[in-house]
Amino acid sequence: MSYKEIKLVISDIDGTILDDTHQLDSELSSQIKGLKNRETPFVLASARSPKGIIPLAEQVGITRDPIASYNGALVLKNDPEKGYVPIFSHSLDKNEVEVLLEAIQQHFPQISINLYSNQNWYVEKLDKWSESEAAITNEEPILENFSSLVRDKKTPVHKFLLMGETTEVQQLQQFCQGLGLKNSAFYLSKENYLEVTHQAVSKERALIEIAEYFNISLDNTMAIGDNYNDMPMLTLAGLGVAMGNAPQEVKRSATIVTAANNQNGASKAIAQYIFQETTESFS
Repeated sequence: MSYKEIKLVISDIDGTILDDTHQLDSELSSQIKGLKNRETPFVLASARSPKGIIPLAEQVGITRDPIASYNGALVLKNDPEKGYVPIFSHSLDKNEVEVLLEAIQQHFPQISINLYSNQNWYVEKLDKWSESEAAITNEEPILENFSSLVRDKKTPVHKFLLMGETTEVQQLQQFCQGLGLKNSAFYLSKENYLEVTHQAVSKERALIEIAEYFNISLDNTMAIGDNYNDMPMLTLAGLGVAMGNAPQEVKRSATIVTAANNQNGASKAIAQYIFQETTESFS
């Protein structure tokens, strides 16, 4: 296909449009203006909560495009009157949530448990892990009893973030996978971050749903990412772009490799493969 035919761009955030100091790709806003002129949506897809994504969307000027939070468990669009409202929502099974909470609290009491529902982040107590996450995402958790949240039928659970020391978190992953929770998926987003979402949730599915929402063929999509959870999305998109800082396995799953996140790799890929601007080559 001609890369000029790209009609939808979906991009990861951390390690992709943010550099290692959590600063935005300095050329991204300029490239997004060009995408707007082409009426090409630019969708941010991340394990972050909506509150961790929306300020970045506002900063680069994409408030009219959807955002895919919690790796696609909750996809929102900004309504002029109502603000951000769900267009796709995939929450965890409440029965499995209860089993999971009880098991973690009993067998891994040192693990930091963080529950995400809609746009809210809940903890039962503050600890060094949640405080660190707050500093990274610029949002504050709400102190709340998990049992009451789970019992509330109107409160969906879109994601758990389980944090702790690396060895303990990796042991926790094996433990959780042995619980027999058929509707829940467990994956490491960092070596000491274990994410829990509905088993159907993925950035790949988010790409499919958003492409269908805009009535755009997957062949006409570009996906940009840097980590293992981006691989299915990179493989599925018409043009999968791996960042230069991505692991080799992630690079192999992509169509092309751009510069690293510290060298504005995301905006360079858009410039080169959508607007056909001449840039340096990457391998």
